[in-house]
Amino acid sequence: MRLKIAAVGRLRRGPEAALVDDYLSRFDKTGRAHGLGPVTLQEVEARKSGKPAEATLLIKATVGIKPVIVLDERGRMLSSPQFAKQLATWRDQGCPEAAFVIGGADGLDRSIRDQADFAISFGAMVWPHMLARVMLAEQLYRAASILAGSPYHRV
Repeated sequence: MRLKIAAVGRLRRGPEAALVDDYLSRFDKTGRAHGLGPVTLQEVEARKSGKPAEATLLIKATVGIKPVIVLDERGRMLSSPQFAKQLATWRDQGCPEAAFVIGGADGLDRSIRDQADFAISFGAMVWPHMLARVMLAEQLYRAASILAGSPYHRV
């Protein structure tokens, strides 16, 4: 199952970009043997500012992909093993691709949240959207490691 991350904004060179690259590279290596990957990243920037314009671009970036998973503070909080199990379920159901959507600094427009198949929260705290990319990339790698039986995830 291929994965796509559709995110608002450009991640410039720096520690966040290095971490995203590192974790996604690890995910691709670990996940490949378990039917997961590769991951592609599509960054969108709205010429008009605001959540509705961003939502239009994010919806366009995920057309034809099921499931679409939004990262949103109102979403479901999953443990890492639960997240791994959910990825495996989508893979085992024959989903060829899944998309993760990360909004901009102001979050996601209601229109894209309402269209999403699943919503995930990284906790009650609000995280900067650029750090959310790092956290998602790490959790994807962790999920692949859990499914592979790797010692990376310790209980």
